[in-house]
Amino acid sequence: MKPPAHHAIDALLTGPVRPLGPRHVASGIDKCPQDRTLRLSFTGLAGDEQGDTRHHGGPDKAVHHYPSDHYSRWRDEIGAHPLLDRPGAFGENIAASGLTEVDIAVGDRFRLGTALVEVSQGRQPCFRLNLRFELRDMARRMQDSGRTGWYYRVIEEGEVGPDDTLHLLDRAAPEWTIDRLRRILYVDVKDRDSLAAIAALPLLPARWRETAARRLVTGTVEDWRKRLDGV
Repeated sequence: MKPPAHHAIDALLTGPVRPLGPRHVASGIDKCPQDRTLRLSFTGLAGDEQGDTRHHGGPDKAVHHYPSDHYSRWRDEIGAHPLLDRPGAFGENIAASGLTEVDIAVGDRFRLGTALVEVSQGRQPCFRLNLRFELRDMARRMQDSGRTGWYYRVIEEGEVGPDDTLHLLDRAAPEWTIDRLRRILYVDVKDRDSLAAIAALPLLPARWRETAARRLVTGTVEDWRKRLDGV
């Protein structure tokens, strides 16, 4: 399904690094809606921070978009939760309705405010979600559900405001939706033809292509426990 050409965002969110959970893990997952225009650089929105800059943030994860549509599904699954009462529960920078992982593909380019952004990858959830929601398997739930959201890389820096609109400009690889990538990486994990295609997809970050290539060579799937469970 092709995304609409123009799409309003519900909220623009940023947050500083704060201690998270009983071990006081440094994290920028606690983000709040902003009511002013912010500078969007190649590494993210002004005022936004990440506690683990090795795995979070950077040019291929400059902006995280999470569909507001998923909030009702989460309430059905985990029950009422105060984090689900406003945007930002999942540490997203952009909250919007009407766009999901089945619509959005790697390489989709949008004008956002005066900036130009491009879909770079889906989110690979980590154990910080478990700490944030106080549910030991929240990260696994997100990965299994496919309700992960996605990241944008910034092609042209600019200014972004909370009332701005995403304008679809181009689709370089519409067949490579975020949902399709997730299924290959986490469901059909030994689909060699699809893994070979991912390994050769230049729109994806190097780490994703390397993961696919390594599976092809070793015939094994990487261990997700440290990322998902924090152990």
